[in-house]
Parts: sequence; C-alpha cells; structure tokens
Amino acid sequence: MNKKEIVLVLHNVRSRFNVGAIFRTADGAGVAKIFLCGITPRPPHDKIAKVSLGAEKYIPWEYYLQTVRLLKNLKKLGYQVVALEQSRKSLHYNKCGSVKPVALVVGNEISGLPATILNLANQVIEIPMHGQKESLNVAVATGIVLFNMINTR
Repeated sequence: MNKKEIVLVLHNVRSRFNVGAIFRTADGAGVAKIFLCGITPRPPHDKIAKVSLGAEKYIPWEYYLQTVRLLKNLKKLGYQVVALEQSRKSLHYNKCGSVKPVALVVGNEISGLPATILNLANQVIEIPMHGQKESLNVAVATGIVLFNMINTR
C-alpha cells in the first residue's frame, strides 16, 4: 500500500502528545493525510510540535467537526473505512485487507469510537491484548496497525 492509499482519521483524541506522536508515526509510515475531528487538538501547538518533531508542518491535515460526515465523504471517494476498536465484530488487525485506499479511524483515549462510526466502517479491527490492560495507547496502537498495513501489502 503506498502513501496515497492511507489516510488517518482521529476522532476526539484528547491528548496533544498523542496527536504529535501520531503525526510523527504517520510521516514514517507514508500516510497521505490526517483528518483531525471533533475535539482533537490541531496544530500549531507547542505540545504537538514537541512530540511530532516538526512532522505536523509537512503532513497534510484538515479539521472536521463531524467525523461521520467526513467518513461518508471518504467512502464516496472510494475509501474503505477501517475502524481500530475492540468490539464484537472486530477482527485481528492482521486480517485487515483492502484493494481500495484505506481511511484508518482511531478514537478517544477513554471512550474509543462510538457506534455511529463503527456502523459506518467497512471493517473493524483490534489488537489482541495478553496482559492486564484492555488496550494500548492510541498513538502506539495506530503505529502498530499502520506499519502492519504498509508491510503486508
């Protein structure tokens, strides 16, 4: 999967540090664009810049208030929407497959992604946990899935 085939959608991610880390990871993975939605903090901000090491200056990004509206538009443009969330219908993240461009959606650090977004997704994937904690940090999880996507295509 090449750079033009993956975009990231951050839904209500609260932490500026997580946003910065995701920008830096997106650069390393060759992501085409990041969509910052809802309450997700936006550049410019010192905390984002500190963690992203400047990646926020050259990774294209846009802000959307309504994630659902954005996802509907991306689907019309031919993107497969892949939500990273634990749910009854989620698959192991290495089962994610698409011949289409992918919009990877990640969510809030506490509440994750709401049902309205999961219902729009073409696929819901998760990273199985084997310890005491139920989930990984959103920036860490995003990195794992992004690099799996680019390395398995």
